[in-house]
Amino acid sequence: MPGACLSPLQVPLVIIDAAPEPVLPLRSLAIGTKAGYKLFSLSSVEQLDQVHGSNEIPDVYIVERLFSSSLVVVVSHTKPRQMNVYHFKKGTEICNYNYSSNILSIRLNRQRLLVCLEEAIYIHNIKDMKLLKTILDIPANPAGLCALSINHSNSYVAYPGSLTTGEIVLYDGHSLKTVCTIAAHEGTLAAITFNASGSKLASASEKGTVIRVFSVPDGRKLYEFRRGMKRYVTISSLVFSMDSQFLCASSNTETVHIFKLEHLTNSRPEEPSTWTGYMGKMFMAASNYLPAQVSDMMNQDRAFATGRLHFSGQRNICTLSTIQKLPRLLVASSDGHLYIYNLDPQDGGECVLIKTHSLLSSGTTEENKENDLRPPLPQSYAATVARPSTSSASTVPGYSEDGGALRGEVIPEHEFATGPVCLDDENEFPPIILCRGSQKGKTKQS
Repeated sequence: MPGACLSPLQVPLVIIDAAPEPVLPLRSLAIGTKAGYKLFSLSSVEQLDQVHGSNEIPDVYIVERLFSSSLVVVVSHTKPRQMNVYHFKKGTEICNYNYSSNILSIRLNRQRLLVCLEEAIYIHNIKDMKLLKTILDIPANPAGLCALSINHSNSYVAYPGSLTTGEIVLYDGHSLKTVCTIAAHEGTLAAITFNASGSKLASASEKGTVIRVFSVPDGRKLYEFRRGMKRYVTISSLVFSMDSQFLCASSNTETVHIFKLEHLTNSRPEEPSTWTGYMGKMFMAASNYLPAQVSDMMNQDRAFATGRLHFSGQRNICTLSTIQKLPRLLVASSDGHLYIYNLDPQDGGECVLIKTHSLLSSGTTEENKENDLRPPLPQSYAATVARPSTSSASTVPGYSEDGGALRGEVIPEHEFATGPVCLDDENEFPPIILCRGSQKGKTKQS
């Protein structure tokens, strides 16, 4: 899930990371404050367990965990151009990289790690952290908007192809080649996300009124959903359910929208002879003669279900997860709370809030009560904490696949941790083994 670069006075970015394997009930959640970071596991509605926490480094605005493994990627406001990769259970730094400008977002799966700057995207091989590709021919991307399929068998990448329109570039993270360009929206992009298998790509523009879903890799439009018509909103998160049956969108409003991905067959049963059925037929027939924009608006699907928040204007992110064999809507907000709703997968409608967890207290939970509308807690922002690097990493000239320097880009020196670092706890993947061996000096990338 997904984070933009936040200043110290902005609200927190809370990252919910659903495990990619549908058979695993475990879900992980990472939050950050100015003081440090916390990692939680959520295996039931009632139980939110803190699995790790640290307050060693302040001012960290990006935290990305590799699913439920011990691999955590960190970027701090004190060193906004440096990416640090840690094994948090062993308290070991795996490596760190420096870049030519501030890091805006990080994305990772079991094969690839993306580092997004305003005018470049770096693709690393996550098994040894080697830099594989630097994508430089991209328009300015001040929000650091990009997406990576969590399915490492395809590792598709998506990023904006234009600064003024909603064009999406689809890139193959394995072959390191551009696949296609999708004309997704007329306005500038605000959100893009892949489904779990990497076969679908959803997007929203800055207007936030229409959400579209495209097939991957051909870029064909599959669905079009209308979030609303009355007002423009800022989409803060966009996520598929693990089974790709639902698509969830949250914004700066008090409503979270859930859309159901289902195709309507052309051979519909005969409508009953009622006024509603008659008017439905009339609208369908009229849409064939109306202008394309009006016709498209009439054919757009509305939300299948909604979740009502008791606040608006706060930064939040959402996810859809199966907990205790039932579908749930989870919303984490900048006031330091996690809200869990029941989702009716058959009839939809309004989701019912069933549990509220406090993310900033010491692992305690709070029952859902009507009067549980406390004032927002002090503002904080996305952070993670791990041991600081004892030595500052130097840099060497950047390189391309043919070894030539590109635009004077600065690619960092790669410093390994002392001794082997292996993600072997809980049979986690990948088994990252980075050994300095007998070398006493720093190991540089070649």
